[in-house]
Amino acid sequence: MDAAASETTQSWLLPESSRPPTIAELEQRIEVAVATARASEAAVMTVGAAALDAAEQARRAAELAERASHVAAEARTVAPQPKADPQPASEPTPEPAPRRSGTSDLGEFSARADRLVARLRQLQRVPLAEPEPAASAGATR
Repeated sequence: MDAAASETTQSWLLPESSRPPTIAELEQRIEVAVATARASEAAVMTVGAAALDAAEQARRAAELAERASHVAAEARTVAPQPKADPQPASEPTPEPAPRRSGTSDLGEFSARADRLVARLRQLQRVPLAEPEPAASAGATR
């Protein structure tokens, strides 16, 4: 029984450096890990929402640019050819030419009205830009 007498509780204890963590320490580590995971999830959600918003804005900008390109191309085809000697915009408009025989004021008016209607129809094809949300108007930068 010398062997039993020589064994004590102290011989069964592990040194401080090799002891496993206690239950309380493990619970504390788990709480820290859960808090970190929740904060990371919130940050990823914020970044994801910003990325989706940026993609939507880019899509709208591309659509507006495409529409503007189509309108500009149509305007070039519809626009009258420039005169050989255009007058500067700063000069006052000249008096109307005297009425020639064979032309009627009503015919000139009708032609101008037709050009105006064609231009208004072109402008109707271009939708107005959507207004920005009111929530972003109050945000400070």
